[in-house]
Parts: sequence; C-alpha cells; structure tokens
Amino acid sequence: MEEIPPNNTLYINNLNEKVKKEELRNSLIAVFKQFGEILSVMCFKTLKMRGQAHVIFKELESAKAAKDALNGFPFYEKQMRIQFAREDSDSIAKSKGTYVERAQKAPARLQKKRKNRPRENGEGPAPPNKILFCTNLPDDASTDMLEILFNTFAGLKDIRMVPNRPGIAFVEFDTEGQAAPARVALNNFKISPEHTMRVDYAKK
Repeated sequence: MEEIPPNNTLYINNLNEKVKKEELRNSLIAVFKQFGEILSVMCFKTLKMRGQAHVIFKELESAKAAKDALNGFPFYEKQMRIQFAREDSDSIAKSKGTYVERAQKAPARLQKKRKNRPRENGEGPAPPNKILFCTNLPDDASTDMLEILFNTFAGLKDIRMVPNRPGIAFVEFDTEGQAAPARVALNNFKISPEHTMRVDYAKK
C-alpha cells in the first residue's frame, strides 16, 4: 500500500456509530486540542461514512503529534484508527469559511458546561493543587489509558488507580501550574457512552 504523505488533516475511522454526532464532535475536540489549534472537526453520520471523522489542524506538526499519540487509543469502547487524509486540498478548503466558526464555538459550549458544574454540588471543590482526582471512569480503565490522555500535558509524574475501587484514579503532576490545563481540558471528557470522566483537584 502506498503511504499517504503527512498533511494537516487526520482521517479517523472505527469510531462508535451509536454516539450522537454533536457529542462525538465535542469529545474529539477535547482529546485532540491538546496537540495544537484545531481549525475544524467533521463527523459523518451518513450510511456510507458512519464511524468516520476528519480533524483539521492549523499546523502540520500538531497533526503528526496527534496521529502518533492517539492511533489505537480506546475511545467510546473502540480503538481509533488514524491516518493522514488523502484529499488535502479538499480539507484545506473546508478549513476556511463556516467550519472554522463552528469549531471555535464548540469548546466555548463545553467550557460553559464545566463552569456551571461545580455549583450543582453542595460541597465546594478542592483548592487547586498538583494532584488531580478522576472519577466516573469505566471499570476497565487502566493506567495506560489514562497515561495516553494525560501524557500530552507537561509535568506528568504519576498515575495511581485505587485498589478495589474501580472507576477512580489519582493523576499527579510536578506542579499545580502543570495540573491546571489538564484538569480544564479533560474534565467532562466522555471516555465511553456511559462514562463522563470528572477531573477535580484532589482533596488534601
């Protein structure tokens, strides 16, 4: 098979077809945006294109890094398959115009949801520190799965699952400043259709 040369657009398939289009799109943004600025994310739900998506990065290096890190990553209980898209000129055309605007609105909606979330709990959140507390993970979540997600942020020091307590883990960074962006980016990330991962600061 001829190798597709690197370009700014990643073609992703083997995605879970049961996930709603908007939810899938928001989750892809949450996972891929750590690698660089995203111009557009397009999910396809037509019969022929189900389970497929395109992620268009502004920079080629971002696309390369995301492909290397996330190819085979478990996402909604299926392993993502990622390669560079063939139709580079087509994707660049799509990255101009309306797709750019929609890609920018989605993270804002996610952030709004996150901002409102702590107020729903009677108990206030823990103050910022260098250890993150992850809850609502699938029972089969592993340190490897979490490492792929959190390793895209600088300063990752340790990941600890809690023995006999499935669904929770602690993720430690070298400093509080390094833990903060990981918490913002991955809080409310849907790691499977039934599990929205919560990422809070650990209570001391």
